[in-house]
Amino acid sequence: MSTYKQIQGTAVQNNAGNLENAAEGQLWYDSTNANFKYSYAATTDAWSTGGDLNTARQKLGGAGTQTAALAFGGSTPPATGVTEAYDGTSWTEVNDLNTGRSDLGGAGIQTSALAFGGDAPLLPPTIFDITESWNGTSWTTVPGTLNTAKKDMGSAGTDNTSALAFGGNPPATATTESWNGTSWTEVNDLNTARSSLGGAGTQTSALAIGGQPPRTAITESWNGTSWTEVNDLNTSRERLGSNGTDNTNALIYGGDGGLALTESWNGSNWTEVNDLNVARQFLKGSGANNTAALAFGGLVPPLTAATEEWNVGIAAGAWSTGGNMNTGRDSLGGTGTQTAALAFGGEDPSTTGATESYNGTSWTEVNDLNTARFGPFGSAGTQTAALTFGGSPSPLPGNALTESWDGTSWTEVNDLNSSRRQLTGTGTQTAALAIGGDLTTGTPEFFAGTESWNGTSWTEVNDLNTGRASSMGTGIQTAALAFGGYNPSIPGNTGATESWNGTSWTEVNDLNTARRALAGAGTQTASIAFGGNGPTPNMVITESWNGISWSEQNDLNTGRSNVAGAGTDNTSALAIGGLAGTPSEQSGTVATEEWNDPGTIIQTITTS
Repeated sequence: MSTYKQIQGTAVQNNAGNLENAAEGQLWYDSTNANFKYSYAATTDAWSTGGDLNTARQKLGGAGTQTAALAFGGSTPPATGVTEAYDGTSWTEVNDLNTGRSDLGGAGIQTSALAFGGDAPLLPPTIFDITESWNGTSWTTVPGTLNTAKKDMGSAGTDNTSALAFGGNPPATATTESWNGTSWTEVNDLNTARSSLGGAGTQTSALAIGGQPPRTAITESWNGTSWTEVNDLNTSRERLGSNGTDNTNALIYGGDGGLALTESWNGSNWTEVNDLNVARQFLKGSGANNTAALAFGGLVPPLTAATEEWNVGIAAGAWSTGGNMNTGRDSLGGTGTQTAALAFGGEDPSTTGATESYNGTSWTEVNDLNTARFGPFGSAGTQTAALTFGGSPSPLPGNALTESWDGTSWTEVNDLNSSRRQLTGTGTQTAALAIGGDLTTGTPEFFAGTESWNGTSWTEVNDLNTGRASSMGTGIQTAALAFGGYNPSIPGNTGATESWNGTSWTEVNDLNTARRALAGAGTQTASIAFGGNGPTPNMVITESWNGISWSEQNDLNTGRSNVAGAGTDNTSALAIGGLAGTPSEQSGTVATEEWNDPGTIIQTITTS
């Protein structure tokens, strides 16, 4: 039998712990933990931002692939015939439908498509049986009409000579019709009558997915002759986007109620995968299969022109283990970069002023804060020139104390105008922002106030649109981002994201997962958000901001909340400490993780 050395040309390296700078696919023996390990490139399946439609709309038709798509009709309102072609980067307006309509069916490819049925909310409303054929240049109304005028149907098909229309309303129907390039023929019905459903596949191998009423998760598979019920969606929905090759390969996304959820079909089961960046309903999708898709348009509200591209196995960022802190704690502050960071304050479990400095490998204890505090509290600056402000020196109330770090020691400087805890901050030692928080004036008061620091004193500036506590801020004094947090007047946590231009805050696209007590790092246009408390405590979820929307990334290795962050952008960051463990056994952790995009993942091979 050949040895590893004979195959690879080198012996297995012996190393105490993880091997720094391990090459992709490299194998080594970890003598500390007595096991073998290897590294491989991190990948992910995710939605990314594509070029916007020229005309924002909902209830539109679609055809084609991820890089060669067609969007037609829809409602702006009113019903429109606008047609646009996508080249993988941007949409171009081409010739309109002859009859403007919404809620229509569509099938085919960018150069050979079919549009059928739909409605126009006229007085009285009109339900169409019209069929139009697209030859790559223009639409032609063909003699063959649907046997039953309908809207909100499912559809499938490969080109303008081969299509399937099923379900729809009014009222909700089970009828199925097949197109042969000349006329529609009624074939066997769905088992469950419904409308507002998704469709995928071809004339002879299709899927009918979800729909209403009532809202359902039912999936049926078409074999060219009849429909058979197969395994349900994980989440019932209607008004969704869908695409797929045939009845063994499909993707669905979005839906009523502003869903972002995405599910992938392998011929037997639906699996939840990463969410859309923009949650929406009444959208349309195109794509050859469940590994490459396009989602466009829809209702958020408001109407959106957003386009997203789905890809599987793309290079992605990943978290790897860094050096542990000397003092495990949560609710601490952090600033600096991945290789030169500062961590200070927090609970261990008592309130502490302990400060530690990170060199990219290990933490060193340095001089403490003058006033021990826990947070979240404001942090800004670098490893050698930092600023901290607000927080709680005891459980209640918050404070206005500000301290400045010169690389050696902390000095008390001028206070905030408003005492508060659970705030966030960003910027530099001489130009910072203090954002939101809880004023704790007897009863919690969730604050929208923002203050600007000029190196000497704080000045009140324009408020957040949504007052909140335990949010996260990134960026600089004149170009910042605030995201997440909570406010009891808003049910649950918030995913609200706001962008600061130096004068005022503007609402932009939300986090995919609403949460509080999270951490982040980066700039106004390139940030990373990780951890926090949301649907579950001490979360592992990581999201990346590209200046337009958030996308889900590879998870933290250790789920945590009340965690600190450091880093320059969404490609290089640090997660520091935090509250980890189960709700009944959680405590402050010493764990540090390093984020790199693109990144590598270390896999352990057990020898037992």
